[in-house]
Amino acid sequence: MQGFSSAPVAEGPILDVHADGLKQVWRWGAVIALGGFLFGYDTGVISGALLFIKKDFHLDAFQQGSLVSVLLLGAMAGALSAGRLGSRLGRRRTLGLEGVVFLVGTAIAVASSGYAMLLVARVVLGWGVGAASATVPVYLSEMSPPRTRGRVLTMNQLLITIGILVAYLVNVVFSASEDWRAMFACGAVPALGLALGSLWVPESPAWEIGHGRVEQARATIASVSGPARAEEVIAGSKPVKETLDQEALARSTGWHALLEVPIRPALTVGLTLAAVQQFGGINTIIYYAPTIMQKTGLSASSSIAYSVAIGVINFVMTVVAIRLVDRVGRRRLLLVSLFGMFLTLALLGLTFATSVASVLSLVAMVAYICAFAVGLGPVFWVLIGEIFPARVKSVGSAAATTVNWLSNFVVSLVFLSVANAIGQGETFWLFAVVCAGGLWFVDRFVPETRDREFAEIEGDLDKRFGRRERILPARPG
Repeated sequence: MQGFSSAPVAEGPILDVHADGLKQVWRWGAVIALGGFLFGYDTGVISGALLFIKKDFHLDAFQQGSLVSVLLLGAMAGALSAGRLGSRLGRRRTLGLEGVVFLVGTAIAVASSGYAMLLVARVVLGWGVGAASATVPVYLSEMSPPRTRGRVLTMNQLLITIGILVAYLVNVVFSASEDWRAMFACGAVPALGLALGSLWVPESPAWEIGHGRVEQARATIASVSGPARAEEVIAGSKPVKETLDQEALARSTGWHALLEVPIRPALTVGLTLAAVQQFGGINTIIYYAPTIMQKTGLSASSSIAYSVAIGVINFVMTVVAIRLVDRVGRRRLLLVSLFGMFLTLALLGLTFATSVASVLSLVAMVAYICAFAVGLGPVFWVLIGEIFPARVKSVGSAAATTVNWLSNFVVSLVFLSVANAIGQGETFWLFAVVCAGGLWFVDRFVPETRDREFAEIEGDLDKRFGRRERILPARPG
């Protein structure tokens, strides 16, 4: 079953907006992207908190690693469930539920009396992180017009980097008192903001049209595009419920729909980039930056302070990516990013393998963050909001996000063990090999999506994967 035709809803019904409407879209996007902020905060805060938790609870190496990695198991569960929740409850309600989960997880972490309770807190927070990482790109893509879609989607990565940076700054503030509970407690503020903000933002018009709520969709589109444009979009779309019974709707939008032959190229790109983003080593830097820096001779407090600098660089380069993603294009940023990651990982590995880890290691680490943040970091989240057709966008994003978290879990769990077994330098070289493979994959299989309608993206995917080229529908108007 092919699902939607080339009607406007296939890409999201907000196609063009007036000046005031564009400001409103950005305001909605900022609230939606709070999910990205919490993603960044709750993954970044553990890097500093762990230095003090291990002393309070007398944790061994495995327990320390499990506190980092168990969040990722929760994230996988959250990403898997978010696809179904987003399709059934709607994007807005799912986002609000995620905000409540973040609040609950934060409360458990702050009240933890031992290792086991803190482990539970990290699983709960992980569910929220994973669910938000799958929901936010879909919601943003459906609420933004094509001409600003790349920048709006990149807002997710921007808020992730801001969340990481704020987590590092909070770690610095409380490092003198070694108050790791306060480090976690600060995450309650954005969690409350997400829960309350979900009551203000509208539901995705694409979801509403797909579920027969045409009047609600018309009102949302009209608020940013004007009544005439809203009527035109609604007239050109056909609600799914008018053409499919419930059983057929479930088949065409559920997990098994991703295995349909027309969807496989997009699924392959989404899952591969999800794995490359993590096996390229980024979260070993984010999670273990203070630990890595301690190996260069810095104290715990100095290591946390230097990690703030990494957070600032990550943020600045993500801002650069926002300015470039709709100008330079997705493919070019990915190619430059992966090449830069390969070179800097090779250098980082060399500094550790030759036992000269010092300022040069820090320089290589910062250069690696720059390369990641300007391309692979944000562009992955942009692409998974663009390469899937509307009927499977929620589950497609969830599948890619789940693989992303599974890869993240594997890398974070085994990084210290592998580094101890073969050497830290050699481990970074393994990450460099992954980046080289990713560079080849992007060059061969990933299409450009900038300023392209979905039918064009789908046709390019077919061509790159050796499938028969489809006849593209004429552009509207």
